[in-house]
Amino acid sequence: MRESWDRGIARAAQLATADEGARPLLTFYGRLLELQKDLFEFMGTRQAWRPSGSLDRDRTALRAGIQPLLKAIARTGPELLALEAGQLLEGAEAAIDDLLLACWRVPSDRQFFAKAVLQPYARWLADAGIAPIDRRLAHADNRCPFCGGMPQLSILRTSGGSLDGGGRALLCATCLTDWPFSRVLCAHCGEEDERKLGYFHSTTYDQLRIDACDSCRHYLKTVDLTRQGIAIPLVDEVAGASLDLWAREHGYEKIELNLVGL
Repeated sequence: MRESWDRGIARAAQLATADEGARPLLTFYGRLLELQKDLFEFMGTRQAWRPSGSLDRDRTALRAGIQPLLKAIARTGPELLALEAGQLLEGAEAAIDDLLLACWRVPSDRQFFAKAVLQPYARWLADAGIAPIDRRLAHADNRCPFCGGMPQLSILRTSGGSLDGGGRALLCATCLTDWPFSRVLCAHCGEEDERKLGYFHSTTYDQLRIDACDSCRHYLKTVDLTRQGIAIPLVDEVAGASLDLWAREHGYEKIELNLVGL
């Protein structure tokens, strides 16, 4: 399931209007989605260019599209991100290339700019059906079958259709595609003993919950589309920042931080 960029942007604005506490975060994330959309569309406008699946080869074609994203964050982003964006703009192109390549080959959820750029790039590859050829990550049931990325979140839908596992899927933090995954299973360590798996529901956002494992002490958020079908998982997951704070206070570590670092 790959939502359109426009639907995500609209959902961020809708949730920001409804939740005053989460408004600054959602407004910022909505702006990030706009910048990612611009980069994604930039790749589609390059004449006679088709990505190879090798970031090492494709990075030169990405450079011109990355500059507007960096400039926008330097102008209007939070202070620390604005400072880092300015440094990247002033530095050599090789610094950006090195950052992207390092996080492509050895992913890190703490490198904001790498993640902001690599998500549209990987989604472009997924939409075009061009598999990554220089991202040799471990293959496992809890890793994206397309790019090897970690799960950002879990999605619940009604059973049936193409989904196995009772209507549960994991959403890739890199290429933003999803894949079926067992409903009663830790997405980090594979624990299947229900006595060690906890589910903590949000009172503010009925469609959100924490899925936590007491074996590995990791968690991720689940977006339940059976409770609210209009939810956009990537956006609603960001809106539930209070759940991340609760999980951390109780000693759980998130499987993969989202783009805004929660």
